[in-house]
Amino acid sequence: MKFRCDGLELSEAIAVVSKAISGKTTSQILEGIKMVCEDDKIRLTATDLEMSVEKTVRAEVESYGETVVPGRLFGEYIKKLTGEQIECELNEKNQLRIAYTDSEGTIQCMEVSEFPTIKEVEKSEYFEISKENFKSLINNVFYAVAQDDSRPILKGILLETSKTEIKAVAVDGCRLSISNKPLVMSTHEFKIIVPGRNLNEIVKVLDNDGNIKVYIHSNNIMVDLGDTIIINRLIDGQFINYRQILPKDFATVVTINREQLEDAIDRASVLSKIDKNNLVKFDIKEKNLMLTSNSELGNTRENITVGVKGSDLTIAFNSKYFSDCLRVIDNPYVKMNFNSQIQPCVITPSEGEDFIFLILPVKSR
Repeated sequence: MKFRCDGLELSEAIAVVSKAISGKTTSQILEGIKMVCEDDKIRLTATDLEMSVEKTVRAEVESYGETVVPGRLFGEYIKKLTGEQIECELNEKNQLRIAYTDSEGTIQCMEVSEFPTIKEVEKSEYFEISKENFKSLINNVFYAVAQDDSRPILKGILLETSKTEIKAVAVDGCRLSISNKPLVMSTHEFKIIVPGRNLNEIVKVLDNDGNIKVYIHSNNIMVDLGDTIIINRLIDGQFINYRQILPKDFATVVTINREQLEDAIDRASVLSKIDKNNLVKFDIKEKNLMLTSNSELGNTRENITVGVKGSDLTIAFNSKYFSDCLRVIDNPYVKMNFNSQIQPCVITPSEGEDFIFLILPVKSR
């Protein structure tokens, strides 16, 4: 195996596939990147058995071949050569010689036969969506994905499609986020659970131009971006029945400027973070919302004029959950819907139904 390529292009490709390198593994081969030389390109592949990423790089290939390089070591080395034209050659000792200008280095490779086989995903069943809408869909819910391993199903994002729309749902036990976006088309009505971390990695490599097709086959989904292919294994199991959680009627509805609310919560949370509880209290009375937070070092009070329908209410929340939600809402005004100080708040845009966020209150002192 011998090829020449641009150091910057190779470094960028390594950075993309490295997202699938396992951070917690006892298998050394899963820390590697498989390199295959063919025709006028190099194909790089990494996998943690849950997600696989493949990316191709243009190259001048002198002889075909394949090997597995230590992913992080190879990535760090090539990152130092982004301004160089480099030549790589695999010798009989399974060592990769990396030559540039008048210098060279050598990296010991792993056995390519030990690298897992990546299953192909058929392209007969899929949904198509604009890249911009797909990015927004996932960003709108990703922060509500559970981070602990106690309920693995909640580390996933539920994707439900109809012929014309897709819904993404994430819940971590304290909050629930739902986002709806239009589809270009869907060959079937799908209901799948995808690891949230993996969907977030897909979003990171997308630009905003054009559409993507997300293929679903067996227990996998695949996104084919031409020179980049990402395959994710689905999560088996029954997702939480989120529809039962959402209240249908409300005793208090507050309409408020989103930016004003976000700024006020950010200021109020400066003190609440000191006590590490992030608690901010909401006092709703007539046409006023007063936000208060207290700590041993002081307290703060924020007053905002709002529109109120229904009863007065005092309720407290984790300010971080509110801030996470408000950052992804584009609408200038939002509605906060309440029933009592022990029941969840449901946040929606003032117009439209493309986003729903539910947050559980906390006990105030």
